[in-house]
Amino acid sequence: MPKVNKELLTNHFGPVSDFLSECWSQLRRQSRQNVLAGRVHLGAALSGRDTTGVQKTVSGLIKLMSPNPETPVADEVLEWALRLALECRRRVKEQQKRIGSAEFRNTQFSYSMGADGVEKFVATPELYSENSIGSDPLPPGQVWVISAGGGDENPGLYQIDISEGPGGGVKILNQPAPPAFRESVRFAEQNLYARANELVGDREPRQHEFSIQLRAFDSARSGSAVGVGVLLALCSSLLQKSIKGGLAVTGGLNLGGSIETIFNPVSVVETAIEKGAASILMPIGSRRQLNDLPDDLAAKITIHYYLDARDALLKALSV
Repeated sequence: MPKVNKELLTNHFGPVSDFLSECWSQLRRQSRQNVLAGRVHLGAALSGRDTTGVQKTVSGLIKLMSPNPETPVADEVLEWALRLALECRRRVKEQQKRIGSAEFRNTQFSYSMGADGVEKFVATPELYSENSIGSDPLPPGQVWVISAGGGDENPGLYQIDISEGPGGGVKILNQPAPPAFRESVRFAEQNLYARANELVGDREPRQHEFSIQLRAFDSARSGSAVGVGVLLALCSSLLQKSIKGGLAVTGGLNLGGSIETIFNPVSVVETAIEKGAASILMPIGSRRQLNDLPDDLAAKITIHYYLDARDALLKALSV
């Protein structure tokens, strides 16, 4: 658009509307959908109509940001437009889901950049409470965990957040770290080293440094008996794969890899339902006690039982 001067002005509109209209008209005849080819892969939850809507929205945003079709589009600009397009499309689907349309149930929209990119999910966080388990998958390395409680402490909701980088060892960012949580981290770390081949394949965890943060969302603060959740978060971070959305993990580990007994599994499941979990991962040893779970609560949550840490990881990534 040329520099604004008197010749472009009228006494009522400012910039001549016909000129701007012609700009939009010229851009409308073009498409930028080709910038997505080979650079972006959309998740399986998007239907054909969703994909078309997202592509057209990205095309429109790119045209506004880069009107010249010969100008290369940077990855960060493309990802910005893509995330905005996915979020807009998801909001449409969320509204359709609220009015009860069976067609619009799965709104876990995701994408990855490049052939080997990490799958990322687009969330609408204001639709959920901060201290509840949402249906969206968390980024790799993050897991919702419910402790078994014990003593004077009730079961509690935590989020474990782990980031990894080059180096070695495990560092707890909480200062001071609760002793019970520090023990859970130590057990999970040793199990990861000892069983790395069956948990993470050819990746070498000793060549990575893990930074761990524990976030508590209610009165429980000790982080006791959350070793399985910590181990799954370590594996998720190393594999760069997200744990399934709406899933709560429970269970403690010992140094030998055995799963600790949960003495109050009904209370743990009740807490998971209260916090909004759609499913929960429980040790197989809790199955008989959960027969006492009231029918109205059993209908609100799906319980997945696991035999050992590897079984828990496989189910957490696939349920």
